[in-house]
Amino acid sequence: MQKLKRATSRFLICIENKGYAASLEKRKIYVALPDSMALKHGQVRVIDESGEDYLYPKSFFLPITIPQSLRKAILKAA
Repeated sequence: MQKLKRATSRFLICIENKGYAASLEKRKIYVALPDSMALKHGQVRVIDESGEDYLYPKSFFLPITIPQSLRKAILKAA
């Protein structure tokens, strides 16, 4: 997976939720939080369905690029 350094990579789409069905929904967009230590361990920190941030395998997500207007709307709604 691409590194989550750019602002456009703050958004991830969930492609797998095995073992975390209550916390993650497939095909849903999640906000990623910067966590370089998590990335070193193959994980990514996301705000999940509980509204809290947790670590998940980075293989569960793919980074997506979204238009600026949509990015603002998502962050405002979060």
